[in-house]
Amino acid sequence: MLTIQGKGIRLCDGMSRRSFLKIGSLGLAGLTLPEFLRAADTQAPRRRRAVILYWMAGGPSHIDTYDMKPNAPEAVRGPFRPIATTVPGLQLCELMPRQAKIADKFSLIRSLTHTNYNHFDAAHWVQTGYHEPNVMGRGQPYPSQGSVVSMLNGSNQPGMPPYVCIPEAYGAPRGFYQKSGFLSAAHNPLNAGGQALSERFHLNRPELILGQGLTVQRVEDRRELQRRIGEASRGVASSGNAQSMDRYYQRAYELVTSPRVQEAFDLSRESPQLQDRYGRHAWGEATLLARRLVERGVTFVTINHFEAEIDWWDDHYNIEANLRRRLPVYDQALAALIEDLHDRGLADEVLVCAFGEFGRGPRVDDLAGRGHWARAWHALLAGGGVQGGRIIGSTTSNAGEPRDRAMGPGDLLATIYHAVGIDPHSTVPNREGRPVPLVPAGDVVRELF
Repeated sequence: MLTIQGKGIRLCDGMSRRSFLKIGSLGLAGLTLPEFLRAADTQAPRRRRAVILYWMAGGPSHIDTYDMKPNAPEAVRGPFRPIATTVPGLQLCELMPRQAKIADKFSLIRSLTHTNYNHFDAAHWVQTGYHEPNVMGRGQPYPSQGSVVSMLNGSNQPGMPPYVCIPEAYGAPRGFYQKSGFLSAAHNPLNAGGQALSERFHLNRPELILGQGLTVQRVEDRRELQRRIGEASRGVASSGNAQSMDRYYQRAYELVTSPRVQEAFDLSRESPQLQDRYGRHAWGEATLLARRLVERGVTFVTINHFEAEIDWWDDHYNIEANLRRRLPVYDQALAALIEDLHDRGLADEVLVCAFGEFGRGPRVDDLAGRGHWARAWHALLAGGGVQGGRIIGSTTSNAGEPRDRAMGPGDLLATIYHAVGIDPHSTVPNREGRPVPLVPAGDVVRELF
């Protein structure tokens, strides 16, 4: 057993003993990249469709956005008025005029439903297809959709990660419902950034790749330390495993120092006009970054759509003020993304989705908010083979229940998998080697294609 004592003094070769002590626990660049990079060993033989998911954590209000009920009583319809769109018969919230102008480029599912009102259980259900009550205390048993795409499709460009989250998802433990479950940790997302987006967080900083507080020089130090540890352990490890780990650490180093990856994260390469179009705010920057990533080979990007714990979509209080602040920013970024993909000829290659774990209650309560509501919620889908201007399903007069074409999380997941060329009725092996269905219950929403 090797024991090293000492404080943060520098060694003769310029590396600190503290760094040496930390190398085993942090890994290269503070990330579990060697495991993560195994995903790059299975590159797709041809370019696959990519997905950009706006994960609207907390549960956005469908009745105040995409499923308005202007003829309902005031306590039901809420404070906002509907506006016309480019799709006859479709109205959206007045705070989303940009999306109203391009409504023919996206479609809506209005009749999604399930039975779990807990944020984390519902999020796990929607992102994995599996309903596991009280899942948070037991870890994540099933893989998220991003991890499945990472495993089965890989990335579209060698050297690029297949699955990225911007930033790491909020939750305790953070983002457990967006991870790989029983799949290899290689298919966990690369988390770009800190725990939340904010105005002070610049998405084109190298810390996105290297980790907060790290520099390329520190990565060089850790790479050298890892090489030495590898040499020291090679005599006691099997040669195959040692060589394999050397290869993964080498590729981890290549990822965090790759000019291609650094370039993908550099928003300054976009014109000022395009940056203005997306919005000079955290959500606009995250969305522009997502487009750059899929354009350069990432196959699944999740934008965790909240700025802080108090500003996600869980509007139990003051929903009018919250949405007046939040919806214009969301509207600008999402509309810019959909238009930009069309302008670049990428609309068919990239599926854009926007949804959360459930909707909000059909009545504005005494706290001027809406409670959790799983019995009716919505999803937006654009591109990736999805036809625009379609409205699938409907809800009752108070938006509280599906009126027709009721669908669950499995139907939504099956549709996303189908769009990227994955058979939703196929299986993947769990850790015991037993086949597990990707979607235990659900079918492709064929009306969208």
